[in-house]
Amino acid sequence: MPEAIIEAIDTGALNEIFERATPQKIVQWAVAQFGDELVMSSSFGAESALLIHLAITHKPDIRIVFTDTGYLFPETHAFMEELRRRFNLNVWTYRTRNDPITYLARAGEANPQCRNDVEACCAANKTEPFERGLTQLAPKAWMRGVRRNQAQTRNRLEFVEWSKRYNCHAISPLLNFSSRDIYFYMKEHNLPYHPLYEKGYFSIGCNPLSCTRAVQAGEDPRAGRWAGKAKVECGIHLAELERGSGI
Repeated sequence: MPEAIIEAIDTGALNEIFERATPQKIVQWAVAQFGDELVMSSSFGAESALLIHLAITHKPDIRIVFTDTGYLFPETHAFMEELRRRFNLNVWTYRTRNDPITYLARAGEANPQCRNDVEACCAANKTEPFERGLTQLAPKAWMRGVRRNQAQTRNRLEFVEWSKRYNCHAISPLLNFSSRDIYFYMKEHNLPYHPLYEKGYFSIGCNPLSCTRAVQAGEDPRAGRWAGKAKVECGIHLAELERGSGI
């Protein structure tokens, strides 16, 4: 992206303003600022309908980048199709280059219900397709649904940041949204949760038990992701990756 465009956006001033703004106002600004050069990503997870609804309210044809790792829950595919039909969504699916069965054999993963090397699987089957999608689409801005209260890795994110890794601005309208805020927005607009949400899956990724399980009473909502491991991110949002950690 030309430096003139980067410098035209005063992220410091914007982030100060957006700390007191609603997600609706942030999305409205993003659409006005970037127009057709704005994309968004969605995992079609637990509460994904919220950001999708916000986005299409202001830009009905926004391109939605969806990564199919080859190991998603069948319910996730069904949920994506449900939302696609309901809202006439413009979904761009980017799939892993790996055959799911062949990858397990090549990686020495004998048990399909578990991943010994979760980092390698995420890198090959989640981050690579996503990076490929953003490279192909080459947007000027990418909107994502991360929140500060989801993980320690996210509590220092800003509403608008320059992503060196994806060569575009990363916009996070929901950063300050609480679980209560989400509940009332979903209820007000009659938005569906992921089918597994009512079964205790509050954060939904791939289907091996080592990657996603139901959350038990009293646990953190993201406790079901990579349970028992130090990993808390698939890698798409990590600042370390933007600095070229090579994961």
